[in-house]
Amino acid sequence: MTNSPETRDSLLLQIRDPDNRVAWDRFTQIYRPIVYRLARRRGLQEADAYDLWRSVLLSVSRSIQDWQRNPDSRFYHWLRRVAGNAILNALTRGPRDPAVGGSDFLNAVHEVAQHDEDAERDIEREYQRQIYRRAAEVVRQSIQEDTWRAFERKVVDGESTESVATDMGKSIGNVHAARSRVMRRLQVVVAELLETER
Repeated sequence: MTNSPETRDSLLLQIRDPDNRVAWDRFTQIYRPIVYRLARRRGLQEADAYDLWRSVLLSVSRSIQDWQRNPDSRFYHWLRRVAGNAILNALTRGPRDPAVGGSDFLNAVHEVAQHDEDAERDIEREYQRQIYRRAAEVVRQSIQEDTWRAFERKVVDGESTESVATDMGKSIGNVHAARSRVMRRLQVVVAELLETER
């Protein structure tokens, strides 16, 4: 695939070397947006979201030597746990009543469990969004600009086919063809990206 990211395994092998700046930069490019957007949606301020990313990055750098690829333990599941724990810690950090027992303690436990479940779902959604964003970047670089623009106006912006055709000097059939061509290409690239994640 043109412009495809390294496969997950090769990137993971590369980041096991703490001095491999290229690999760590690539890892950051892929995963920082996921963690950052998730943190912001969970209510963390911008600076706290970046602190969270640094915490996740530190956890990954400390643990990557021990991570082993196997069919039951995919890397992004492991990363979701690392990020989820860091987010959970950030959300639950702060002064709490240290008393043990009673309804305050049970409420705190319930709140932590709820945040943990929410964080896991949110990380999965952000992961999927990041895959689609990366696929869109790859597809956009591989097709003509006017084909991408017709697709974007029709699908992303929700403009009518007739409006896009008129404004761009294309036939309605050309706009439909551009939309179909880009959608097919996106499906292929998403499938390829997901395959590299396995």
